Amino acid sequence: MLPTDGAVDTSEFRFLRPRYAEERHATELAFLAAHDEGPRPPGWRLTPRSVVTFVCGSADQPLTLPKPHATLPDKLVITPKFIGERALVERCVVTLAGERGLLLVGEPGTAKSMLSELLSAAVSGTSALTVQGTAGTTEDALRYGWNYALLLAQGPTPQALVDSPVLAAMRAGRVARIEEITRCLPEVQDALVSILSDRRMSVPELSGTDDAQVAAAPGFTVIATANLRDRGVSEMSAALKRRFNFETVHPIGDVEAETALVRRQATAAVERAGAAFGVDDAVLDVLVTAFRDLRSGRSAEGWDVERPGTVMSTAEAVQVAVSLGVATAYLPGGDALDLVPGHLLGVVRKDDPADHARLLGYWDGPVRRRAEDGSALWRRLWDLRENLR
Repeated sequence: MLPTDGAVDTSEFRFLRPRYAEERHATELAFLAAHDEGPRPPGWRLTPRSVVTFVCGSADQPLTLPKPHATLPDKLVITPKFIGERALVERCVVTLAGERGLLLVGEPGTAKSMLSELLSAAVSGTSALTVQGTAGTTEDALRYGWNYALLLAQGPTPQALVDSPVLAAMRAGRVARIEEITRCLPEVQDALVSILSDRRMSVPELSGTDDAQVAAAPGFTVIATANLRDRGVSEMSAALKRRFNFETVHPIGDVEAETALVRRQATAAVERAGAAFGVDDAVLDVLVTAFRDLRSGRSAEGWDVERPGTVMSTAEAVQVAVSLGVATAYLPGGDALDLVPGHLLGVVRKDDPADHARLLGYWDGPVRRRAEDGSALWRRLWDLRENLR
């Protein structure tokens, strides 16, 4: 209840979710640090093996601490947080252990940013040192800026210098994250070339002082992400590409794993909205199947599907599942399946109005054929074709 004097009492308010991975998974990170006391690269909070376990999980097997801990449980199952190839995660960890830049590329919605966040949290204890790349991102976002009040009062001094997230990571020996690096202008991107090569940053304004050069502490590296379908792409220079190891993050290959992920994330989101997730598993199966068919251009039965221009990503499937869950909880009176066509249409028409016809073609192809094969659920979905008009 809000106080009558107009002041808002926020003492009982809760964040929709903690801001960073290191906050959401603090217990697991602390447990893994105590569980594996093996050798670690300089500046790392966990061993490389424990970083992989943190991201991929412990395969439902509890890990046991070698000795009792005052604040941690003796045993703990590490939950999988990234659904993908373990070999991919291992290659990423090896890249970071070699203090080389890591560039995660792939279709939108394949969890590149989440993987970047998880790796940063496990390696250096923070994922907050992040630059969001846009067409308006300036070189200052990768290098440094100035506190202009102090600059006018004192001139260029170390106290007036404002570290970028990259410079802060260099000083502390941590991982800096750069989201959507190819959306930055080429001249901004190239500010990273000398940073990744020389592992130091020059501050010409402080020339003649000990602060004119900032050397990176052990453990510093950069994880960047880039979408393969981003229309606002600025091509990376060959010099910058050579300073990154590229890893492609693919869509989830296993339908059961993708369905479980959609269910888990949608359930959490609807619960944060104050309701229980009441969408039937059968409806989620239909939803994920439709997304996978439209994404790949081929159904599980081998029927051709015309792919829409929009990327039918797992992230989009989660958002549709959340919408179904919220509607079921707060606007009851119908079946969640009745809402699927309208939400699918909203997804596919984001980029190209012609995708409307492609979705109708999907209904006239795999949806109709599954209905004719005797599936009651797909028959009901076929009967909802008029909702796509």
